[in-house]
Amino acid sequence: MANIGIPLRYSKLEDGRNILFLGEKIRRTIQKAGGFIIPITQVQDVNHLNTKFDEYKELTEEEKRTIEKYLDLVDGVIFPGGHKITPFDFYLLKRCIERKIPTLGICLGMQLMSCFGEDFKVYPNDTYINHVQEDDDSLSHKVTIKKGTKLYEIIGQEEIEVNSFHKFHVEVNNIYNVSAVSEDGYIEGIELPNEEFNIGVQWHPEISYDFDDNSKKIIDTFIKTCEKQ
Repeated sequence: MANIGIPLRYSKLEDGRNILFLGEKIRRTIQKAGGFIIPITQVQDVNHLNTKFDEYKELTEEEKRTIEKYLDLVDGVIFPGGHKITPFDFYLLKRCIERKIPTLGICLGMQLMSCFGEDFKVYPNDTYINHVQEDDDSLSHKVTIKKGTKLYEIIGQEEIEVNSFHKFHVEVNNIYNVSAVSEDGYIEGIELPNEEFNIGVQWHPEISYDFDDNSKKIIDTFIKTCEKQ
């Protein structure tokens, strides 16, 4: 069984208290696929909901060592969807790349990868395609996958349908190669060259895992890669 590290996201309860959480869809899907989840918590003592990106202090050496302890325990890391990126996320991704840990970025996680080494910038969607569907049980639009990419090797098709839950998109890819685009030209998939598995997708394969073969292929291949670590 592969140990899968997943950084927790932040939200607020109805009574106003801040929480870190792991979405139920990703929890159930990764366990179903054979992964053992290790939650990775934030390491800085700040209110993450109220702290802007440029207000964070640099990670201390002790905080970096805490991140290393998490990575010592895992065979792979998933950067899940969410609403905010912190310097912690960038450092965690940096160390995953340097340590060649299999990595899957989903939605915001893909956007983190796409902006790696750059300022984090996202742009509001302005398109004829609906990128914010209302249900979890359908697929929204088509995506074209480039031949010769790891994503194409996994899925085996040039055109597939995916779900969509994002109001923003990225235009930077930096060290990552673009592997998939939507019908309106938005980046939908990226991957790090020459790595066994370091892939980001804009859609949510964990949500459509039970009814979409292509989503299942992505998750299952990631877990199998992690099992070999």
